[in-house]
Amino acid sequence: MSEVEEIVRVAAKGDGITASGRHVPLAAPGDLLLPDGTLEPGPHRAAPPCRHFGTCGGCELQHCDEAALADFVRDRVLHAAAGQGLEPEVVAPAHLSPPRSRRRATLHAVNGGGRPLIGFHQAGSHRVVDMRECHVLAPELFALVEPLRRMLSTRRGRYALQIELTLVDQGVDCAIKGLVLDGLEATESLLDFCREHGLARLVLDQGYGPEAFWEPALATVTLSGTPVDFPSGAFLQATADGEAALVGAAQEWLEGGSRVADMFSGLGTFAFALAGPARVLAAEAARDAALACRTAAGRSRLPVEALHRDLFRNPIRAEELRGFDGVVIDPPRAGARSQVEQLAASGVGRIVYISCNPSSWSRDGRLLADAGYRLAALRPVGQFRWSTHVELASLFVL
Repeated sequence: MSEVEEIVRVAAKGDGITASGRHVPLAAPGDLLLPDGTLEPGPHRAAPPCRHFGTCGGCELQHCDEAALADFVRDRVLHAAAGQGLEPEVVAPAHLSPPRSRRRATLHAVNGGGRPLIGFHQAGSHRVVDMRECHVLAPELFALVEPLRRMLSTRRGRYALQIELTLVDQGVDCAIKGLVLDGLEATESLLDFCREHGLARLVLDQGYGPEAFWEPALATVTLSGTPVDFPSGAFLQATADGEAALVGAAQEWLEGGSRVADMFSGLGTFAFALAGPARVLAAEAARDAALACRTAAGRSRLPVEALHRDLFRNPIRAEELRGFDGVVIDPPRAGARSQVEQLAASGVGRIVYISCNPSSWSRDGRLLADAGYRLAALRPVGQFRWSTHVELASLFVL
């Protein structure tokens, strides 16, 4: 390379890109790539706040400032839309969740040379980065890392554990896979650990499936003011802030509807937000989540009908959707082609599509557009701060 090139944007996997198409790791928009391959910092470069940045795979974009992060989230969504010929009529500014707001995370723990290592995997590797600080986890979750490290320091031999931490109404819900208790002393020691650190629940999988080890009170999460029993491992939006942004979009766009369907409803994140003004049919494949939603609706006397139904194998048919004023759909990353095909033929006037994968969303959106729906509004959401993981809320109308 004989000329200076400017980094014009950040690619989907986090590399900076020049106008000529060169990919440069850890480059921010506005940086200059010099002929010797070094980078001259530009106006959108930020000092990474975490000592682990560059090795820990939890964050890819801490070197970018707030404006660059917002542009990245927006551009990911708009690029996916353009790739399928979708033209949003209104695009909202990207919403970014703040630092230290992640309320759920999966960490890994291994015996590294006689001492426990706990953290996220190293980027592109299965090696565990021993977490000594974290700027994305909620403080309540991070506060448990060092106690877990001390607890594991008494264990001998090799181990590789998966630790799921979730912030629920009662505190921290911890689920550990691979931790085997040998005898009464180990059991009593772990009970003491739960009491000392005020765990809301501890679930262990010792090789025979997850079992509740400690749960002094039923673990719940509050969704739009409704307490819902929280099955261990159930889906929950990564941040309360991001949940509020997505829920707010659905409430605004479906306002005035008297009958709404919530597809892939989980515990009822959108169902409980929409219930009251509307009667809501909440369809979910996970039996424990559907049951939790049904129980909470009955307990709170809300007009939510929780339906246990696998929408991949048995989508809600177009004819079943007659009479619904609107639909909210929040499928897994792969999208929901079969269900969207039924939606496209249903004639429902408003469809709010929530997605954690712009690529699958745009493919499904093309099916709706081909059926006559227009993309009336689009809201990019960066719930996983400093990550290349992007979410969105969208409104399709006939």
